[in-house]
Parts: sequence; structure tokens; C-alpha cells
Amino acid sequence: MPGVKSTVPPLLPFFLLACGMEPPDAEPPPATQVAALDSAVTRGCLFHVSSRLKPGRMPPQRQIVVTREDGGGCTWGEGSVVLGTTYDDSSLSLAANELGVAVGFTSKSSPSGSAAVSVQLRHLDPQSFEVLRGTSLGALNPTQAGHVHDVDLSLGADGTTLEVRGSKTGAIPGEVGSGSNYVALFPDFFTSTLAPTITAGEG
Repeated sequence: MPGVKSTVPPLLPFFLLACGMEPPDAEPPPATQVAALDSAVTRGCLFHVSSRLKPGRMPPQRQIVVTREDGGGCTWGEGSVVLGTTYDDSSLSLAANELGVAVGFTSKSSPSGSAAVSVQLRHLDPQSFEVLRGTSLGALNPTQAGHVHDVDLSLGADGTTLEVRGSKTGAIPGEVGSGSNYVALFPDFFTSTLAPTITAGEG
């Protein structure tokens, strides 16, 4: 997604200060102008997924954390849960509705540079943080470890289909087509354990 460029010339604030005038407020960085893919509100609660360094761990390892805050009428209060650990700078995504919270993150189980990277998917109970469903997407490569590099979650218009998008190196078992990108559709993600349909492509 292209960045948002400032329309205020770099020297304008200094010119205004020299004239005794206050410069206009600086525009927020582009990241604050784009809808976040790592948080969502449901039942009045704001859920957010992030990663943090695991204390005292060498080589460095990161924890995947989901937090809950009051997003306006949340009756369950604040809370958090650690979903897993990874040795990579994890790609993170979260989607939620009345049926539950879906969390996606990339996971690398070894600090080795050649270790495989997979996508981990979790269905969380929004009140108890219990993991109600856990599944993953991994890739196979004939000559080296396969990688599913990133993850982007969204919920279909029916509210029950979870759409997972990203890029990969290798082939995800069961995929149709070929290419370095993938789309996995999980029907009834929150209420079943049905396998996804996976399509690979370049676009």
C-alpha cells in the first residue's frame, strides 16, 4: 500500500516560528492512517495481537500475545493470553465477530536461518481466551524448507468464512494452482473443523 506523503513543505514550520506563528500540527505517520489488521472490536471489547521478546531467552524468541481492552461496553474486563512463541519477526493478523476471535501469526520453531516458517491459526473464546480451534498452514519445497511468509485475515460477508491471504515459498498441501501467493478459505471456521480450500497464484 503506498505511503501517505506530507503536504507541508519541510521548511514551513521554521518560517512560521520565525514570524511568531505556530506551525500546523504535524500529520500522523502513515501507519495511523491505515486501518490496522491486528485488532478488532466485538461485543464491546477491543482485541489486539502483538509480539514481545521472551525475557531471558537466548537466542531471542518472541511471544505472541492477544490482549483485551474495553472498546466501549466490554463486560469481561481487560485480559491477555500468550498463544505461542516464534524465532521470526512474526507477521500478525486478527479478525473478530460475535462468533469468536480469529488470530493468525507466522511461526518459526528454530533459530536456524533455514528453518521452515508456517502460519498458525487460532480460534479464541472472547471471554475465557480458551483456544477452541488450532490449525496451521505450512509449505513443502523439494530442495529446501518451505515457508509461509505472512498472514492477513478477514471474515467473509457470511460472517462464518475465514479468509487467509499471504505469500509463500513452496506448495501448501492441497492447494490448487501455482504461484508465490495463497488464499485459504476456511468455511464455518468458528463452528467446525472443516479443511480449507487453498488457491495459489501470482496476483
